[in-house]
Amino acid sequence: MAVVVETTLGDITIDLYTKERPRACLNFLKLCKMKYYNYSLFHTVSRDFIAQTGDPTGSRKGGESVFGVLEGPLKRYFEAETQPRIKHTITGLVSFVGAEDNMIGSQFFITLAPELTYLDDRHCVFGEVAEGLDVLELLNDAICDNDNRPYQDIRITHTVILDDPYPDLKGIRIPSRSPSPSAERLQGGRIAPDEEIDETTGKDVEEVEEMKAEREAKARATILEMVGDIPDAEMAPPENVLFVCKLNPVTTDDDLEIIFSRFGKINSCEVIRDRKTGDSLQYAFIEFDDNKACEDAYFKMDNVLIDDRRIHVDFSQSVAKVKWLGKGRGVAHFDDKGRRTVDKKNDIGQGNYKTVRNKEIEKEQKPKYRDRSPRDKGKEVISRDRDRSQDQRRPSRERQNSSKDRRPRSRD
Repeated sequence: MAVVVETTLGDITIDLYTKERPRACLNFLKLCKMKYYNYSLFHTVSRDFIAQTGDPTGSRKGGESVFGVLEGPLKRYFEAETQPRIKHTITGLVSFVGAEDNMIGSQFFITLAPELTYLDDRHCVFGEVAEGLDVLELLNDAICDNDNRPYQDIRITHTVILDDPYPDLKGIRIPSRSPSPSAERLQGGRIAPDEEIDETTGKDVEEVEEMKAEREAKARATILEMVGDIPDAEMAPPENVLFVCKLNPVTTDDDLEIIFSRFGKINSCEVIRDRKTGDSLQYAFIEFDDNKACEDAYFKMDNVLIDDRRIHVDFSQSVAKVKWLGKGRGVAHFDDKGRRTVDKKNDIGQGNYKTVRNKEIEKEQKPKYRDRSPRDKGKEVISRDRDRSQDQRRPSRERQNSSKDRRPRSRD
């Protein structure tokens, strides 16, 4: 026995456990036949957990069983079947949401992950998804708020009964066609399923470009936070650090500190140098104690002649491809997309501690060789001859001569 549930994401075919859960399946089939679930929201979607629906009001508190629809509020819920026991062990199981005292109504959920056994004995499993697992993946990927409510409406649009083994209940009314949704059912929705979201509506070209640039900058900052280059994506760049370039190679840290110290207290001043040669790379970073001194130096020192070179001064945060890591720690380099590049020659921030540690261990370990003599069988010894360096070994002819000298001489 099966039912096709048509949603705004696609169709889901549900096979019902009519033998194990006859009363629960009767409730579900007759509600589908009455078109009770049409236009119902998936009001709760928890990633890798469940997708819940079946409340016509979308408030998570509504819904009633088919007996409540036919006989009144006193029959809103009925007792769920518990035997035989069916566990929530696979993705795509369909269960009625259990209320107090093991009572169920119209709300049901579909599992989006396997092994949700802590739901056992709390909710009544009455079927499983036979077709439409790709729709469950789309449900699982829905973007939701902190209350697990999707931002864009996901609704049941129609239900089709493929086989109904139960006779119709007394007083049930089966519509000849799918009824139009009431105002109550459409209330509480968010973005309509077929609504296209265009954030550029009403904005000019400059505003659109500014919005794109802001998003790209935020994405780059998030990537830097993920790889550990900055502690927080929302962290503001330092406003008290100046970037100085086009320096003369002979200009030193002390020279710059003396020249720039007239604007205020300097916490650190460093000319970036090559790791191996120690030669100046002709740019530096100067960190002031306060922002005012940094601004004064920026306005007054740009294009100033120092050691016969016209220097260029700018704020550190405006240098997109170079980031100062701090006094004595060098710099990090970035490409045009904001990704950190590896400069094996100059970048000192790319050390692999695991590799260094392994090399140190290898240096401390001495080569071990197993003695093959029967007397020392199974023992590990260090070969002295192998430990001896090549220049300490005697030439082969000398060893042969010495061995000849040690031979016993015959008596005349």
